[in-house]
Amino acid sequence: MDIQEKQYKLIQNSIEYIVSHHETQPSLDTLASLSGLSPSHFQKLFLLYVGVSPKQFLAAVTITHAKRIVKKNSLLETSFDLGLSGSGRLHDLFIKWEGMTPGVYKSGGKGLSLFYETIPTIFGDLVVVSSAFGIQSLQFTSSLQDKATLIQFMQNEFPNAIWEEKEAPIHTSVKEYFQTFAIPKTPIPLALNGTPFQIKVWQSLVQIPLGSVSTYSEIAKSIGYPKAQRAVGSAIGKNPIAVLIPCHRVIQSSGLFGGYRWDPLRKSMLIAWEKAKTSPKA
Repeated sequence: MDIQEKQYKLIQNSIEYIVSHHETQPSLDTLASLSGLSPSHFQKLFLLYVGVSPKQFLAAVTITHAKRIVKKNSLLETSFDLGLSGSGRLHDLFIKWEGMTPGVYKSGGKGLSLFYETIPTIFGDLVVVSSAFGIQSLQFTSSLQDKATLIQFMQNEFPNAIWEEKEAPIHTSVKEYFQTFAIPKTPIPLALNGTPFQIKVWQSLVQIPLGSVSTYSEIAKSIGYPKAQRAVGSAIGKNPIAVLIPCHRVIQSSGLFGGYRWDPLRKSMLIAWEKAKTSPKA
């Protein structure tokens, strides 16, 4: 593990601690001590990797934030009304949807070359898989599903493809985004495999503005199936592209964050980080 990966892990642990202990309002000295750094060094490192100060991040970590947002209005309906020029539609600016031919999928990826590698981030390690079509999968590893298990799971979907652990050129934009969180100059192509309903749900997720959340019922209404909340939840749970297709922004109508296929704690971390990034700086 190189120094940058160690720093990613240190910051990830700090973010997890803030989310898990926000009710005690941990001080900068406490966070720095747990990290084995001086307060000034920790502050600079946190700001470098997270883009906001520990104090700003802590201020954004609150369940009541979600409850307030849910009560306002249907964010998805507002976002759809804005069209592609809406200022809050961050993901639409750098994601390009690509379809994989049914034949390739049905053949188990016969003749398809798939490249994968691990990307360290402040939210944990991501495994990215790509082909000539675009990014096929972007998933977090976890204690329940390590890298080897995750790769095996994805290989089962395309057993006849040629798999190679390699840094493909298409991965560059993804890595740069998770390092700087700046919008790439060239749209990131996503090659999605799913039913028309699933893809419609996934496309609706990118309409949710950065720093905001929506609900399963709002998603269902926005795609024209107001009674299909259970089906919407199932489609969201099968989203193969973490963060770029922001399924973490969908919560329960009660305001509770609910589950997340890559760990509910990570979902809280992502929501809090996005809130901190979009809140006025004190």
